[in-house]
Amino acid sequence: MDLSTLNINSDQAALRIKDIVNRTPLQYNIHLSETYGAEIYLKREDLQVVRSYKLRGAYNKIVSLTAEERGRGVTCASAGNHAQGVALSCKKLGIKGVIFMPGPTPRQKITQTEMWGNGCIEIVLTGDTFDDCQKAALEYTAEHNMTFIPPFDDERIIEGQGTVAVEILEDLPDLDAIFIPIGGGGLSSGVSYHLKKHAPQVKLYGVEPEGAPSMLAALKNNGPIELEHINKFVDGAAVKKIGALNYTISSQLLDSVKPIPEGKICTTILQLYNKDAIVVEPAGALSIAALEFHKEEIKGKKVVCVVSGGNNDIDRMSEIKEMSLLYEGFKHYFIVRFPQRPGALRLLVTEVLGAKDDITRFEYIKKTERERGPALIGIELNDPKDYTSLIERFKAYKFDFIEVNKDQTLFEYLV
Repeated sequence: MDLSTLNINSDQAALRIKDIVNRTPLQYNIHLSETYGAEIYLKREDLQVVRSYKLRGAYNKIVSLTAEERGRGVTCASAGNHAQGVALSCKKLGIKGVIFMPGPTPRQKITQTEMWGNGCIEIVLTGDTFDDCQKAALEYTAEHNMTFIPPFDDERIIEGQGTVAVEILEDLPDLDAIFIPIGGGGLSSGVSYHLKKHAPQVKLYGVEPEGAPSMLAALKNNGPIELEHINKFVDGAAVKKIGALNYTISSQLLDSVKPIPEGKICTTILQLYNKDAIVVEPAGALSIAALEFHKEEIKGKKVVCVVSGGNNDIDRMSEIKEMSLLYEGFKHYFIVRFPQRPGALRLLVTEVLGAKDDITRFEYIKKTERERGPALIGIELNDPKDYTSLIERFKAYKFDFIEVNKDQTLFEYLV
C-alpha cells in the first residue's frame, strides 16, 4: 500500500484537539540516562487528562463526526484507556456513549471511565478479552444504528495518536530514536507515520508484550493474524490481532519490533515508582523496559520513550512485585518431598537455605498425612547468583524436589 494515499495529518489533528488534550511534558530522566549512557526522555502521557494518550485519538475521531452521527450516539470497545477517552469526549460534546469493556478489566479503570463520562455513558462488561468485547460492541452498534469508535484501526484515531509525535518534535527536534509501545497499533502507526514524514532520521523501535505479540505474529504471517492465546497481564496492550491499517503503516515504517517479558515490565514499574515517583500501568512501562534490550544501540543517543498510560490499580502491586522477583531470579518455588527421617524440615532451614535466604511460602499439598507428603515452598534469595548453590545443597542433602518455576503449567496451577 502506498502510504502517501492515506488521509492522515496529525498537525491538523493537534489543532482540532488542543482545547481538550493536555500538552504532556517531555522529561529528561537522569537515572535512565546514567544507566544507559544516553539522553533518555520520557513523553509523559501518563499525565494526560485521562492518564493515557488514548484521549487524543478518541476525541479526534468523535469531533470529526457529522452532527447527525453524533446525535445517534457512539459505542466503543476497550480494556480501559480508550474507554476513558471516549467517555470524556462524550461528556465534552454532550453525546450518548455505550462502552463495552472485558470482564477482567481492573475496577480502577471502570470507575475512572464512569467518572469521566459523568452520566453521558453506559458501561457493559462482557467477554474475557478485548477481542471478545469488541465483537459484542459491533453487534450492539449495528442493532442500535450508532457509530462505533475504533480503539486503533481508523485514520482519525491514528491521526490523533500521532499528535504525540507532533509535540515530541516541537520539544526535541534532534532526537535520534523513539520507543513506541504496541497493542492494537494505533500509537505506533500514528507516531511512526508523522516522524517518518517530518524526521526520517529517527530510529523507530516498536515494543509489545511478550505474552501478546500481535505485531510480531503479523510480520511473520505477512498480515494480521489472530493469536489463539494471549497473556492479559499488560491489559492496555494485550490484543489478539493487530489492526489491519495499523499493520500496513507500522510494518513499513518501524525499524524493529521487540517482545518484552512481562517480568521485566514489572521490574520497570517498581523502579520508576521507587526512583522517580512515577506511577505507570504495565503498558506504560513497555517502552522503558525495552531500553535494556537495545542498550548498545542507544549509547550516546537522544532517545524518547513514550509512557503511554498511568492507570495502574494499586491492588495489582503485590502481583507486580512477585512477577518482578521471579523474572529477576530472586524468587523460586519448589515442590519438596522431605526425606523420611527426623529433623528433615530443620535440615532444610539450617543447611539447605543460605544465611540470608527467606521462606516466603510453605504449605503441605496433601490433605491427609500432610507431614509425610510434599510441600510447596517459596524461597526468596538475597542474590540471584545464590540459586546454583541452593540447588546443589538440595541435592547434597538428598531432598527430592521439582523446580516449579521451570514448569509453566505447574506454576500457574500451584502459584
